[in-house]
Amino acid sequence: MTTRAETTRQAAAGTVLHGAGVGRRAAVGPVVRVQPAPAVPGDAPVVRDGLPVPADDVPDAVTAAFAAVAAGLRDQADRSTGTVAEVLGATAMMADDPALQDQVLARVRGGEPAVAAIDAVVGTFASMFEQAGGYLAERVTDLRSVRDRVVARLAGLPDPGVPELREPSVVVAQDLAPADTAALDLARVLALVTEEGGPTGHTAIIAGQNGIPCVVRVTGAGELEDGVQVAVDAAAGTVTVEPDQALRSALETRAAAELALESDTAPGATADGHRVALLANIGTAEDAERLADAAVEGVGLFRTEVLFLGRQQAPTVDEQATAYARVLRALGPDRKVVVRTLDAGADKPLAFANLTAEENPALGVRGYRLVRSAPALLADQLTALARAGQETGTEPWVMAPMIATPAEGRAFAEAARAAGIRTAGVMVEVPAAALRAGAVLDEVDFVSLGTNDLAQYTMAADRLRGELVDLLDPWQPAVLELVAATARAGAEHGRPVGVCGESASDPLMALVLTGLGVTSLSMSPAALPAVRFALRRHTLEQCHAMADAALGAVDPATGRAAVAALLDAEARATLGV
Repeated sequence: MTTRAETTRQAAAGTVLHGAGVGRRAAVGPVVRVQPAPAVPGDAPVVRDGLPVPADDVPDAVTAAFAAVAAGLRDQADRSTGTVAEVLGATAMMADDPALQDQVLARVRGGEPAVAAIDAVVGTFASMFEQAGGYLAERVTDLRSVRDRVVARLAGLPDPGVPELREPSVVVAQDLAPADTAALDLARVLALVTEEGGPTGHTAIIAGQNGIPCVVRVTGAGELEDGVQVAVDAAAGTVTVEPDQALRSALETRAAAELALESDTAPGATADGHRVALLANIGTAEDAERLADAAVEGVGLFRTEVLFLGRQQAPTVDEQATAYARVLRALGPDRKVVVRTLDAGADKPLAFANLTAEENPALGVRGYRLVRSAPALLADQLTALARAGQETGTEPWVMAPMIATPAEGRAFAEAARAAGIRTAGVMVEVPAAALRAGAVLDEVDFVSLGTNDLAQYTMAADRLRGELVDLLDPWQPAVLELVAATARAGAEHGRPVGVCGESASDPLMALVLTGLGVTSLSMSPAALPAVRFALRRHTLEQCHAMADAALGAVDPATGRAAVAALLDAEARATLGV
């Protein structure tokens, strides 16, 4: 007898859901849904060991619940690494936030039920974050995760989130908070699918770092049932329900072809020998140590903020020097390491920087601009980097984020050289820096394009708002014009111009960037084989033609299609274009 669930699956077979893909990989497997927070009425009693807590003890119970959630998050952070540890630490800070707790306790002591008080205060904070936009808007998911965990504890219920994965599975959620992501057994995660989020949110970043297929902003994902088989294709941005054998075979063939690409460990270069350095993005010393024997030519982006976020005090010079030295030793003297100084500020709150609230954090005191309010942070970081270089005999390259003017570039380069670092560069993320790239390069040794932020500021679209993903497409001709202008300035000055944004990991875009004159591409390690293959299948002249096609397009879709049409047949088949 056919069950109702089986009938529903049969009816849905072949249905294709669409979203924004992250990476190029694909997987087929059963759905496991992340369980939402339990529905707890606002007037529900606070319980302990199954019994109601006396009214006089409720404030203490609320305080204990917040403390327990914060401690649990910190424990998860300590057992995690990289971006996961970073976001968990920041979420733990939310659970520890005195302003949040004080407002809840004030309501509770005034006679309001604990759950209702938490809902009201979290709702107020969430509205403030959403109005602020930028990084704070993205943190609303984390704030609500704190709320759900605290309420579950007060109600005597298990923590909501990801169930234990008993077999390799496709994890489906409305969105994934950092705590949910940290709870995942990544060895059993075939793919990630979310209804919300964006291609530059923390779920997408973690998926990219681990080579896990991911599709975000998938309308209809919430209707997928546990156990239903789905095919997740990040390259196409699709989720196919109960895929037929033909699709399964096609994805298996593509996966085998991509796996075969990993055997090529040659340096990055076009078919006619034009060199393009292929580098990796990392966030921790552990990430660097995993690259010790990998076919990468160095690190093009070391995100140092992992050391800073989620802490009550800035790391000391000694702590930083130790971490930086581990990275330099892991890569060795023959592979360059480009270190980005602290990319934090008003949109990534630091408890120890004494930063004031801002109405528009994305346009506020962030990145290099922290020298205006907390100059010791940069000074200590440069001192620690110089010391790490001396200890290891390896000279790091250093670059500052959010540089807008040649004067800022000059001031940063002078500070780096005064600290003992010889190679200083800047990130080009602000259109002003791209438009004046020649003047910037008069002051520094190299530049690196952060295409995620460059798209955000060029298109006036918050990069963390998933509903604006079409505007944030790296194939936007206006964004490519700024990349081209920066690359031309680099060629005129004889200075390196790299790209360390997500666009570097797209094999088609890598060909365009090479044609525009970019000299290095830095990406998640999992993306390197396909990019190396694409380069080795095409000449520099072909890359120039692809760059012209992308620049001449009227919109992103037209540009990508025009470049895809110029691929050679083997590349088109292998890359699944």
